[in-house]
Amino acid sequence: MYSWLEPLILGIVQGVTEFLPVSSSGHLELAKYFLGEDRLSDQSVYMSVVLHFATAISTIVYFRKEVLSLLDVRLLENRRYIAYILISMIPAAIVGLFFDELIESLFTNSIVLVACMLMITGLLLWFADRERKAFKSVGPKEAIIIGLAQMIALIPGISRSGSTISASIILGVKRENAAKFSFLMVVPLIIGKMLKDLLDGTSEEMLTGNFSQYLVGFVAAFITGLLACGLMVNIVKKAKLKYFTIYCFAIAIFTIIFYYLKG
Repeated sequence: MYSWLEPLILGIVQGVTEFLPVSSSGHLELAKYFLGEDRLSDQSVYMSVVLHFATAISTIVYFRKEVLSLLDVRLLENRRYIAYILISMIPAAIVGLFFDELIESLFTNSIVLVACMLMITGLLLWFADRERKAFKSVGPKEAIIIGLAQMIALIPGISRSGSTISASIILGVKRENAAKFSFLMVVPLIIGKMLKDLLDGTSEEMLTGNFSQYLVGFVAAFITGLLACGLMVNIVKKAKLKYFTIYCFAIAIFTIIFYYLKG
C-alpha cells in the first residue's frame, strides 16, 4: 500500500513529465522501479489513471481561453481545429480499444525497454530542435501524422508530447502552434480512458483503495502539471529541446547500468 509520500512523488513525476518531453509513462515506470513498487502493480495502474486525469485537467485550465474559444462552433476555424483534434485521436484510439492488453503488457518488466525508448525520444527531440522552417498551422495531413506519432507514444519511454511536438515541428508547424495542439489533442483521449474505466468497473476497484492517497497524487500532478505546461510552451518557442535530448540519454544510460548491476 502506498504511503502519502509515494503518491506525492508519483504525482510530481507525472505532472512534470506529462508536459516536458521525457515520457510520463516511462518515468512513472522508472519511479515505481526505483521506489520498489513492482509488487503493487494493480494499485499502480489505478494511481496512473488518477494522475493522467489530473494532468488532463491542468491542460484544460492552462489553455482555458483557447478551450472556451473552441466551444464557439459557429466559427469555421474552430470547427476545423476540432476536426483536426478528432482526426489526430484516431490512431491512438484504435490501438487503445483493440490492443489495450498488448500495450499494458509493455509495462511489465519494461525498464530496459523504457530506457531504449527514451533514447529514441531524445533523437526525435534533437531532429526537431534543428528544424528552423516551422511557420504553418496544423492541417488535415499534419493531424494524421501527429496522430500516428501519438499512437507510437503509447510505448512506455516514448514521450507523447515529445513525439507529437517533434513531428509537428519537422512537418513545418509553428512551434507555439505545435505545443498547443500537442497538449489539447490528448485531453479527449484521457477523458475517454476515464469513461472506459467507469464502464469496465476499474473505478469501483479504485474506490476501494485509500482515497487520501489518490487525492495526494491528483493534487501533486495537477499543480506540477500546470507549472510544467507553461514552462514547456516557452521551451518549445525558444527552440531548447536539445537539452531534453541530453537528459533522455543520460537517464536511459543510468537506468540500463543500474538494472544490470543490480542483476
